[in-house]
Amino acid sequence: MTASPLLKLSGAVAGDGIDAPVAAHYGSLYGEQRALAAGEGFVDLSHRDVVRISGPDRLTWLHSLTTQVFEGLEPGVWTQALVLSPQGHVEHAFAGVDDGEAFTAHTEPGAAAALVEFLDRMRFLMQVEVADVTADVAVAWRPSGKYDLVPRDQLGAYAEAADPAAGLWAFEALRIERGEPRFGIDTDHRTIPNEVGWIGPAVHLDKGCYRGQETVARVHNLGRPPRRLTLLHLDGSENRLPAVGADVTDESGKVIGRLGSSARHHELGPIALALLKRNLPTDAPLVVEGMPVAQEVVVDPEVGLHFRR
Repeated sequence: MTASPLLKLSGAVAGDGIDAPVAAHYGSLYGEQRALAAGEGFVDLSHRDVVRISGPDRLTWLHSLTTQVFEGLEPGVWTQALVLSPQGHVEHAFAGVDDGEAFTAHTEPGAAAALVEFLDRMRFLMQVEVADVTADVAVAWRPSGKYDLVPRDQLGAYAEAADPAAGLWAFEALRIERGEPRFGIDTDHRTIPNEVGWIGPAVHLDKGCYRGQETVARVHNLGRPPRRLTLLHLDGSENRLPAVGADVTDESGKVIGRLGSSARHHELGPIALALLKRNLPTDAPLVVEGMPVAQEVVVDPEVGLHFRR
């Protein structure tokens, strides 16, 4: 993905890794967070991949393949969905909207090719067409939680109208605060939806069969997930954030989880998301890369227990 034209805005500093094509900030990390928290501005997410699914069978087809209800989806209504493995592990995650003629979805940077390949293999005789339209369509985010799909060649005009711009660091800090996982960063190849709070937002429990449904239903109704997404409050005495994938240990040094994304929050200080063993006490003191951390529950470790009572 080429760099966003909005990196030419005053004060823009590029991100890193897969987020390098967009601005990490525009010169005021905490000011940008406060603006977003107050409902002002937008975030450039134009590095995210975009997939368009068209054809008269698109909604029925997506309904059969994913964790979400697509039949009867009204135009203009955004929805999240997952594609699971037969064992219930999350393979693809996306959010999108239908316009009456096509469903357009965005996913993580670099993830469109695998998603398009999977969808193409599953078309059979359905009247659907799948295309990677990342080169033509950009994504932006509004503080209301609304995503905008913007013609890529109009991104500059969009930024002028939606001003002020806030960087990805501000967006990530608020996302982490809300306990919303990011696919491939806060999840791994073993993640099931029940572990990360995707039951409800991305998984509809009252729909028909889909691949991986048995695992989701069994854990939801009879058992508890093996891991749980947790918000971590990091010790702020060191001027650094831990790396994605870092081990989370207890005070004895035993590894009990995996760190995901982290950020500096304008009120909470340094925070992160982590996948921890479910049976770990929620008040257990933890350590990440030598830094003490405290837990705040995101996914209830007793999820599913109430169904057995």
